[in-house]
Amino acid sequence: MKSSIPLWQRSGFRIVGALVLLILLGGAVGGIYFTQIPPEQPIPFPHNFHIGVGAQCSYCHTGTSTGPSAGLPTTDKCWGCHQQIEPRNDNLKLVASYGSEGKQIPWVPVAIQPDFVVFSHQPHINAELTCETCHGDLTQMTVAEPQKGQNMGWCLDCHQKMSTPEEFVLLSDCATCHY
Repeated sequence: MKSSIPLWQRSGFRIVGALVLLILLGGAVGGIYFTQIPPEQPIPFPHNFHIGVGAQCSYCHTGTSTGPSAGLPTTDKCWGCHQQIEPRNDNLKLVASYGSEGKQIPWVPVAIQPDFVVFSHQPHINAELTCETCHGDLTQMTVAEPQKGQNMGWCLDCHQKMSTPEEFVLLSDCATCHY
């Protein structure tokens, strides 16, 4: 005899449905969590120290003026200064090791945009925004950290605050960042 209880009212169906929802929710929460924690770097690069001694962001991140990605410093860039400094700690000894062996330091990018977003630093630099506007106050960070909530809404909110209504029409056009 066929059951007269509708499928969605059966306890087995509800349990399976609840488990599927729990897995999806867990995946979403985990995905958000893992994009907000700083990745482990091969060398804990002290941004606060380097900025404190006067290094400009664009000195190491040369792509800010030439392309869509700021880029990560090459070992040659690090070694250009550090070959003249006595390695006083384990981190500096690691830099010396990479430099003397001619190996690239495998830096892990921190500020990563999704593949469907096309981002260029150039218009932001031309608008005289500072690096801190988007990347936070690196004078207070040893290792760079992803900025919480840096998403499309965050960008649109900044574009709206920093532009006239006429400019915002262009800046909020989907094709500005998604092409």
